[in-house]
Amino acid sequence: MGLEELLALPATVNITTAGRALGIGRDKAYELVRRGTFPVRTLPLGGTVRVPTAELWRVLGVEPRAEVSP
Repeated sequence: MGLEELLALPATVNITTAGRALGIGRDKAYELVRRGTFPVRTLPLGGTVRVPTAELWRVLGVEPRAEVSP
């Protein structure tokens, strides 16, 4: 996943997308979530699990660009 794609992510992403950003396959990402060792904090929401994009950026060392107003 490239920088532009990372910066365009919504506020939270699913485990598959977060894993892809981290270079982790889908099955391994879900295994890490089950073990409680996924490298980014996860948010269990009912039957789904989300990852805060800001925390994903932090782990990857990505800084969002500041928007410049005209």
